[in-house]
Amino acid sequence: MKYTFDIVGVSPVLQFFNDQQQSLQKAQPQVVEYVGTHQCTLDAFIKSVELVPPKIGWEMDQVVSTVIKFWMNNSDSIHYWKSRLIDAGRENVIVARVADIKALQAEFESLLGKN
Repeated sequence: MKYTFDIVGVSPVLQFFNDQQQSLQKAQPQVVEYVGTHQCTLDAFIKSVELVPPKIGWEMDQVVSTVIKFWMNNSDSIHYWKSRLIDAGRENVIVARVADIKALQAEFESLLGKN
């Protein structure tokens, strides 16, 4: 199974918490997880990913490896988002998306009506 990890933005802590609570209340299973942290560091993202409840079939070692590969190959993006987090202030978190690539693709296709 292959995974994807991307930094998607900066969010106020309360908004991120509210979004997480709403996603937990959905009846359908989650194929995408959003994680947030107050620090834009590799260690912080690894810790946040490790706290994700295990998904059916998710290999957590591979998920962590995907985060590390992202970190090694996207320094410009990381610096950009780190600056945005600093600009936003302490009441915010940096948010990343982690997902199984096939499940994420299927979710995007369903949103576009390509079932």
